[in-house]
Amino acid sequence: MTLHAHLTRTVARPLPITSVVIDDAFWSPRIEQGRTTTLPTQEHQLRTGGQFEALSLSWKPGDDNEPHIFWESDIAKWIEAASYSLAKRPDAELDASVDEAITLLAGAQQPDGYLNVYFTVVRPGERFTDLRDGHELYCAGHLMEAAAAHHGATGKTSLLTIARQYADLLIEQFAPGGPLEGGYDGHQEIELGLMRLAEATGDGRYRALARKMLEDRGTEPFYFEAEEQRRGTPGYFGFLFPDRAKLAERFREYNQSHAPVREQRDAVGHSVRAMYMYSAMADLAPQLDDDSMQAALAELWSSTTERKMYLTGGIGADPSIEGFAGDFDLPLHGAYAETCAAIGLVFWARRMAANTGEGRYIDVLERALFNGVLAGASAEGTHYFYGNPMLSRGDMTRNAWFGVACCPPNFARLVQSLETYAYAQTDDSAVINLYVSGAATFDFDGHALGLSVQSNYPWSGQVDVTVNTAPTVEKEIALRVPGWAQDVALRVAGEDHQVQVHEGYVRVRRTWRAGDVITLTFAIVPRITRARPEVDAAAGRVALERGPLVYCLEGVDNAGDVAQLSIGDGAALRDEWDDDLQAVRVSVDGTRHLNTSSSLYSSAKDSVEDATITAVPYYQWGNRGKSTMEIWIREDESASF
Repeated sequence: MTLHAHLTRTVARPLPITSVVIDDAFWSPRIEQGRTTTLPTQEHQLRTGGQFEALSLSWKPGDDNEPHIFWESDIAKWIEAASYSLAKRPDAELDASVDEAITLLAGAQQPDGYLNVYFTVVRPGERFTDLRDGHELYCAGHLMEAAAAHHGATGKTSLLTIARQYADLLIEQFAPGGPLEGGYDGHQEIELGLMRLAEATGDGRYRALARKMLEDRGTEPFYFEAEEQRRGTPGYFGFLFPDRAKLAERFREYNQSHAPVREQRDAVGHSVRAMYMYSAMADLAPQLDDDSMQAALAELWSSTTERKMYLTGGIGADPSIEGFAGDFDLPLHGAYAETCAAIGLVFWARRMAANTGEGRYIDVLERALFNGVLAGASAEGTHYFYGNPMLSRGDMTRNAWFGVACCPPNFARLVQSLETYAYAQTDDSAVINLYVSGAATFDFDGHALGLSVQSNYPWSGQVDVTVNTAPTVEKEIALRVPGWAQDVALRVAGEDHQVQVHEGYVRVRRTWRAGDVITLTFAIVPRITRARPEVDAAAGRVALERGPLVYCLEGVDNAGDVAQLSIGDGAALRDEWDDDLQAVRVSVDGTRHLNTSSSLYSSAKDSVEDATITAVPYYQWGNRGKSTMEIWIREDESASF
């Protein structure tokens, strides 16, 4: 294999941040809060936690606060998020903080391009000897993603130069004939970073190395096992598993190295690692001469979203591996559903939509974004959930930071790059994936199509798209129709049009004129959702949804323990705007079950009283103090209202 790769276009390319202006009642306050609150508080945590200081390489054995193996990744994701913010709004203070961090990274970089604090000052001389556990390539990948974002936002090359020097070293080490040929990362991310770096620089060698690492993964002899034999020690995490030789297959599944990527069909192992790997595979698939990569992705998507995904778009039910359990094994209280995993699902879903043109992938993206991701941060933008359960007994609160702090800056970089998820473009079509009010400009080889979008999504289902700048040639505008949408209607330039939904979109092709308006409407009303019977944790229970939002019950709204509540079959759902929450509440008449027995088990029947049950969007939960919470509500089939 040569280290060159041919680049072809995907079906749809996300619009760059600079081509989009968001002016949206739901999202704009969150984006601005990210700039003024989330990014500064995260910077404070990185400074006080020692991540910035560690880049000085001043730590020595015996000192406190030993650098962690993944600290560079936290800084890199923060830089990436800050760069997206700077791309749309200049901020001298934030820009200076980013420049300071880049200067520190440059100072920590070794003469040959290597950059990793832990393996420079804590375990010098052991670089690239523990690819399974050491997170070197994971940190490198985030550095490259940050470099591409920073260069794109500011035009500066300071971080891009650092990333290229490191990437050039990796080519030297991992290319055919190099000392580490056949190696790949234990926590996938380098593949995404190399892809981004190739796009930012035009250097196809980086893309080719990403391909080689993906294609080497899972081939025999298994690299990580051979690596451990050469090293003669268990590895950074290996000491936790003295019987790891007996668990070899499970270890391989944990980091998705159990089979070549083209042969993988079942989503297994650590869920964030899987999402990053599947995203990289989706980046690579359109550039290959065969469909085997895309075929694998289709099966992996089915495994993930049809058998292993929570209603919220959360994935990874097993806390012992931070990853996937078996099919339909989706416990409620023990749900892990790491925030980073939902973010990773958003990454992957966008790429699957780009490769196929199918709106069903954006349906999942939106489910994860509005529920599994947004619940991961507090309303103030300063505290975070690492895992996101489907019910709580009132013992959970968000934390300001974590010892393993991957989720906070990951959350920040997604919110600050929302523009790239809302709009996409093919050679002949402007694609609106998410209904975020604002404006977008599509460039068709010098022919500009400027659109403004106005909606009150996710609360109402009317979307008005106005053509501000029209090209002189015929173009298509594609508007996604969510899979749950009903009563869909379409008007174009004042005339009713028949609604024809193809692969999740209504598509209108014509020679546009400035002032043309497309109005798409669909009903957003509360609905009852049931799980498949194989999901035994949700047996006899129902959930409430409205539009893209999953709803939950909190004790603060329902006079105590929500586990006592049930709703009857066919119960009428009501919805109304709540000024305090700045959200739509859903209410329903139900019952409260009270057991007066002091015994854990009893033959006595519950006493039952009428109750008005109130539900709020899941992303809102936990913002009003400790409270019980549940998504899946007991269904009383004997009652009707």
